[in-house]
Amino acid sequence: MPAFAHSAETVIINPSVLQNVSEKQLRSIFSMRRRNWENGTPIRVFVLPDSHPTHKAFCKNTLGMFPHRLRKTWDRLVFTGTGQAPEEIATEEAMLEKIRKTPGAVGYISTDKIDGSVRTIPQDKDKNNADEQ
Repeated sequence: MPAFAHSAETVIINPSVLQNVSEKQLRSIFSMRRRNWENGTPIRVFVLPDSHPTHKAFCKNTLGMFPHRLRKTWDRLVFTGTGQAPEEIATEEAMLEKIRKTPGAVGYISTDKIDGSVRTIPQDKDKNNADEQ
């Protein structure tokens, strides 16, 4: 399962998104099943290329799946006409800029690239809550 505490990547969201996001919700968002935030704002999902090391780590550590499984999910949505794939961003710097400028946006970057211009989602929240119960 996801190893949030050891993760070197961080989920980032546009500052306009005011809700917290659980591990389960992240899987739903990045598999393109959840399309709106709680306030009704459309979710805009951005990802790095499949071959990018941060994308591979994000898929395995945060979503608990291999990148090729996620790609297969997106391809099925596009092929059947029931959805679309997320927008691919070439670099982490461009990802940070895109998330900052796009209302309702969500993506991920390496933790060391965070600059304070976007909100981060605390990824070990669910794990800590589970440990307390």
